[in-house]
Amino acid sequence: MNDIRHKVDFCVVGGGLAGMAAAIAAARHGARVALMHDRPVLGGNASSEIRMWICGAGGANRETGIIEEIQLENLYRNSLPTYAVWDSILYEFVRFEPNITLLLNCTCCGAEMEGRRIRSVRGRQMTTETWHTVESALFADCSGDSVLAPLSGAEFRTGREARAEFSEDIEPEGADRKTMGMSCLIQAAETNSPQAFIPPRWAHVYKSDDDLPLRKHDLGPTSNFWWIELGGENDSIRDTEELRDELLKIAYGVWDHIKNRGSHGAENWVLDWVGFLPGKRESRRYVGDVIMNQNYVRAEGKNFDDIVAYGGWPMDDHHPAGFRYRDTPTIFHPAPSPYGIPYRCLYSRNVENLFCAGRNISVSHAALSSTRVMATCAILGQAAGTAAAIACRGSMLPRDLYPDRIGKLQQALMEDDCYLPWQKRAMPELTRRAKLTASAGAPEPLRNGVDRDLGKAENAWEGSLADWIEYSLDKPALIREARLVFDSSLLKRPMNMPCHRRLEPEKRALPPTLMRDFRLEVRVQGGWQVAAAVKDSKRRMARVSVNREADAIRFYPERTWGADKVRLFAWDIT
Repeated sequence: MNDIRHKVDFCVVGGGLAGMAAAIAAARHGARVALMHDRPVLGGNASSEIRMWICGAGGANRETGIIEEIQLENLYRNSLPTYAVWDSILYEFVRFEPNITLLLNCTCCGAEMEGRRIRSVRGRQMTTETWHTVESALFADCSGDSVLAPLSGAEFRTGREARAEFSEDIEPEGADRKTMGMSCLIQAAETNSPQAFIPPRWAHVYKSDDDLPLRKHDLGPTSNFWWIELGGENDSIRDTEELRDELLKIAYGVWDHIKNRGSHGAENWVLDWVGFLPGKRESRRYVGDVIMNQNYVRAEGKNFDDIVAYGGWPMDDHHPAGFRYRDTPTIFHPAPSPYGIPYRCLYSRNVENLFCAGRNISVSHAALSSTRVMATCAILGQAAGTAAAIACRGSMLPRDLYPDRIGKLQQALMEDDCYLPWQKRAMPELTRRAKLTASAGAPEPLRNGVDRDLGKAENAWEGSLADWIEYSLDKPALIREARLVFDSSLLKRPMNMPCHRRLEPEKRALPPTLMRDFRLEVRVQGGWQVAAAVKDSKRRMARVSVNREADAIRFYPERTWGADKVRLFAWDIT
């Protein structure tokens, strides 16, 4: 066996969306990062190996930041969506991000401790027969199963709390170790002629719809067969292989039922893909300085001064028996959208240099049923990674950021286009003192610190492709950078990969409202000069280098991805 050692500032274990966002955020803020992931592809439950949908708060509260960058890139490059392209996009975002060392197919197997801190972690990379040891100042467990908890001695919880512990009325009377289960999804493809299906001899048989009570099993655009679920009454880690075997019997039996037992409109359909790696919903949860519970969710988290992320999915609590439960397989307990999630849920309370992000943060089972969805996990990861970069610069531990540096973390997240409920982004000094004018429309919302539509508030400037906006100064000053936030149609666009392949699939594209081409001009000694011309922009937020001494700067929109009108939520100059 080979043995390779790495020394970094921040080591992330787990390459799902939370781990990806944590690694990318920290690297972009200057930290040297190692990302250790035990699979050949990134994305976790969203990857081609599992194919769960990326759910979150949605609507006006749709998650932005790194997760939206990834999804917009997918809309651009993956117009007839395939997982081959999706996997490549996830890979690209990490593999080619400077400051990240990516260790795929590498399973974390050990941790070396120094007192209450992790000194290094050790993983075996099966493809190269190599042991990788990563020494780091800070670590983040984004593995879902919290693999570093038993290796480091970090406190964790498993299962459901008793109703009385946190006064959670949706919890059972007594605590237990039951969890939500795991699923193996199936996907189908439409052809132009009848197709037969011969089930494997070991598949279960479901003779009629009565054998699949309250389980939607048509081939509509929202049928992703999430209810093929088991494991909540077992050990959600130790029993995974046995549960996978049973889930496959169910999955092939369900397809046999759709094809061969009743009328389901599936004559021309073939089974296109079956997940052999179960997608998990719940296992170990870290214990942090705050355990967020059902009541904090329903109170919108407003009592926290350290909100660094938010949720908005209902408390979607799957029955532990999963497929074996004959009644409704999940209950959508109401939750507000959005509700704030505090920073103090994102690190271990007894292992001093360990962050956590994803479905394993410090929450009760009831709160987990909402916070576990992947868009929420991604922004939790971005918050943890940004916090790690700030901590690295100051030689600090996770707990050292609260309370004095929480404002700095919140502002850094909002600068990176992460929305934080009830917070406003601070305006740079140059932006505040400049005079803001436009050829048409009201431009002042561009510096109100709110970078999206919220209710009836006017948070955007709207104009035509013939208009311009200008910042002017009393005297020339060095303008280093412009930061702009465009309209990416948060309320309307389709984002998730499709459940099934149709003969005439819906084509995906970037939202027409998104800015495509624009230029910035600066006024130098009375004359206007082009400082930057951006073509084929695909992001909601753009940072553009200017580096000119000038007494005015103008933004000229030139082309959107289809819309006639231009909407801009923010324009800062520094």
